[in-house]
Amino acid sequence: MNMNKHFKNITSGYAMLWLVLLLLHVNRTDAQVQVLSIDEVLETIDKQNPMLQESEYKVKALEEYANGSKSWMAPMIGFGPYWYPYPGEKLMSPAEEGMYMATIEQDIPNPAKLKAKKNYMVSRISVEQEARAIQLNRLRTDAKNYYYRWLTAEKKISVLRENIEIAETMLKLARIRYPYNQGSLGSIYKAEARLHEVENMIVMLEGDIEESSFRLKALMNLDHNALIMIDTATVVRIGTEILNYDTADLRSERRDIRQMDRTIESMRLNQRLQSMGAKPDFKVRFEHMDPKGAGMPRQYSLMAMVTIPIAPWSSKMYRSETNAMKYEIEAMKRSREAILLETKGMLSGMAKQIARMEQQISNYELKIIPALKKNYETLMIAYEENREDLPMVVDAWEALNMAQMNHLEKLTDYYEMIVRYENETYQ
Repeated sequence: MNMNKHFKNITSGYAMLWLVLLLLHVNRTDAQVQVLSIDEVLETIDKQNPMLQESEYKVKALEEYANGSKSWMAPMIGFGPYWYPYPGEKLMSPAEEGMYMATIEQDIPNPAKLKAKKNYMVSRISVEQEARAIQLNRLRTDAKNYYYRWLTAEKKISVLRENIEIAETMLKLARIRYPYNQGSLGSIYKAEARLHEVENMIVMLEGDIEESSFRLKALMNLDHNALIMIDTATVVRIGTEILNYDTADLRSERRDIRQMDRTIESMRLNQRLQSMGAKPDFKVRFEHMDPKGAGMPRQYSLMAMVTIPIAPWSSKMYRSETNAMKYEIEAMKRSREAILLETKGMLSGMAKQIARMEQQISNYELKIIPALKKNYETLMIAYEENREDLPMVVDAWEALNMAQMNHLEKLTDYYEMIVRYENETYQ
């Protein structure tokens, strides 16, 4: 008897130890979960996403190109025989013995050309910076979609778990009443099937949450084993002021339009650079001759040279390039105006859709769901008092469940429309 008691004490001690270790493990795991708000997610993407880091390195490369754009060509130095006779040739005088010559030559570019090249290279930096902003906006759009999809999935799971509790209560009552011929076996099986359907929906939604989690971690450049959680208390609304953009606002806010503005300015600077082909370049060459024969003086040659770009056979090239760029600039202007007009119409339509969605969501929250909930509660009370059959209660429960799911589907569409609107506004 004492041995059994001692064995029970040991077993109880081990059970307590395992329980403590399990609680410690759960607490440690919970401590590692990082709850991220949508702003924190977007900030992390801005800092750590490799695509954006690629753009930053491209900007640094263009800065280096701009720093070296006003450099001159390296000087050229030469040394060798000058007026040197071939072996075996008969010389008439010591002057015909030839010379040793050293030469140095330097191209001197036109300062106006160097300045125009510098300005053009600097303008390309701003174009690449706007390209980074466009890429960031796309990544922010993807992140918001995954974040809000996760948010609505959590809301759906919460509603479905509440419905599971309701279904289990109905089944419990039905199983109690069945032996007393107060319900049919078919109704019980039907309620059980609906219960398992809800459980399947939860499994599917948990899969969607896992996918959103991995997508967000990829965008934030986090380890795929990192434990993250969204802020389920997030409220998503769009301000009325953002729904009233005009074309002038879009020109200053949309990143692709700003990039086109920077590109047009860069093309103008490149056009100016090409037009600089009409300006001359310079060259200086100095030659020193040291005679081989005795009695001959040392000599030198100093030459200053200038190009003649206005020659007909050379001017056609830079003139054609300058005219071609003028037409390309005009084409880009027309493209910019077309995008602005199309976006204006698109945003106006989307703003109306957002207003209609808000009205639908409000109807679900204030009218449809409360009415169906009261209907279910009324039938459930009647069922508990044996004044109603189980199928009627199940139908009322299904109607409430469907309305709640439809409401959350509308909420998902509403979030996606907000993200699309913001994306089209800032692009």
